[in-house]
Amino acid sequence: MAMLANTQGIDDVHPKPGERNVDETALPVMTLTGISKSFPGVKALSGVSLQLHPGEVTALVGENGAGKSTIVKILTGIYQPDEGEIAIAGHSVNFPTAQDAGAAGVTAIHQETVLFDDLSVAENIFIGHAPRTKFGLIDRKEMVAKARALLERIGAQIDPHVTLRELGIANKHLVAIARALSIDAKIVIMDEPTASLSHKEIEETYALVERLKAEGKAILFISHKFDEIFRIADRYTVFRDGEMVGAGLISEISERDLVTMMVGRSVDQVFPKRTPQLGKEVLKVVGYSHPTEFEDIGFSLREGEILGFYGLVGAGRSEFMQALFGVTRPSKGAIRIDDRIAVIRDPNEAIRQGIVYVPEDRGKQGAVKGLPIFQNVSLPSLGETSRNGFLRLAEEFRLARDYTRRLDLRAAALDQDIGELSGGNQQKVVIAKWLATKPRVIILDEPTKGIDIGSKAAVHEFMAELAAEGLAVIMVSSEIPEILGMSDRVIVMREGRIAAEFEGADLTPEHLVRAAAGITETDI
Repeated sequence: MAMLANTQGIDDVHPKPGERNVDETALPVMTLTGISKSFPGVKALSGVSLQLHPGEVTALVGENGAGKSTIVKILTGIYQPDEGEIAIAGHSVNFPTAQDAGAAGVTAIHQETVLFDDLSVAENIFIGHAPRTKFGLIDRKEMVAKARALLERIGAQIDPHVTLRELGIANKHLVAIARALSIDAKIVIMDEPTASLSHKEIEETYALVERLKAEGKAILFISHKFDEIFRIADRYTVFRDGEMVGAGLISEISERDLVTMMVGRSVDQVFPKRTPQLGKEVLKVVGYSHPTEFEDIGFSLREGEILGFYGLVGAGRSEFMQALFGVTRPSKGAIRIDDRIAVIRDPNEAIRQGIVYVPEDRGKQGAVKGLPIFQNVSLPSLGETSRNGFLRLAEEFRLARDYTRRLDLRAAALDQDIGELSGGNQQKVVIAKWLATKPRVIILDEPTKGIDIGSKAAVHEFMAELAAEGLAVIMVSSEIPEILGMSDRVIVMREGRIAAEFEGADLTPEHLVRAAAGITETDI
């Protein structure tokens, strides 16, 4: 299974030299030379170069804040470079608007594409560039026919007449892909396209990449997942701190060397060494159930412990954590915190009882975009940063400075809008926000999802420090190496129930996968 890929050796998962049909003499379809871009107080890009070749995948690799998002926005006409040149087929071009980028044959498939629930699938695909009749009206018959052809091209069995809200997340993602391909693109940018997908959907995305390569598209692929970079990429380009620090054929570099190039240092030990010092029981959950999401969940958690929750998509892990935090209410069950029964009806009560939750979807549920960093951090702690009903700005800054410094936040200033930060730095702000409430239990739901290896290491190190200080930590993760590397004990959920619990020598990839998939010894 793909989930075991990270537990294999490098030679097992990486292509051998010569396995890919890379034409080293092929001229690039797009060339970026000396691209620079600055924002107030921040040099986002400094003289970077990039080449994209027809029929090939170029992986753009770098830590959060390395400049990857900025280059994507330049390529799609959202930003304009301060310096440098963009050339397509040897001719200099510029993209004052996103429409200009599209007209030049550049399209992007983003991790989070804005779609419209009340419009049909066909309307979502062709919004802004629908086919027209000779009278200038939208030609709905042609639009539906073209939408159907696009969906069939990517293997999506979706009726173009259906309203988008009737579709599940996976099919909405396919609509977003069809929308990106609805222009005659020469260059396709795929920005973390598999971050929120199941194993089956990821495999379908890989198949789509191969089809696009066969059509001669030049693909820029941005991902933090090294297994998929080494699986589908032909070339790599590495950004670090806004500069291009290396490029070449993927078959000629190892994972270790690529990581070193990314972070400017060797990353030999991803997970910190820990000797758990477990204290008294902090949390006990008995028979927690929900009418549709989970049933009969029970466990205990001690001071200084990191308890991992593992399971496949749809296992009910996040739904249970949200109930524990008071976002939803269980139908039955009880919890005890420090030997006292606690009734949690909403998140405010959970915070008062000492439980905080860092959600998986930090963009929608964790951060308040439009507010500066310091206000995001101080938001749940206004009682500490105010006096007589008035906020004290100095106290808000002090609180934010103390907790973001511990997490090594990379930002121009604490009054910077959180929406301008990279995904990894947004995650650090969300964690800092909840730590500032001085909780007894912190729930981290996919804490390193979508962030680079350097930021992952920083989050893991900080988790270890929290546990060493006596905080009780619950970590939900779909990444087996993370679960194995950080957890003292692991609970596996399947179809809303606890399927197994492992610790010590029993905590192995094989045991986790079998329990999550419902495989017994007799099935093997």
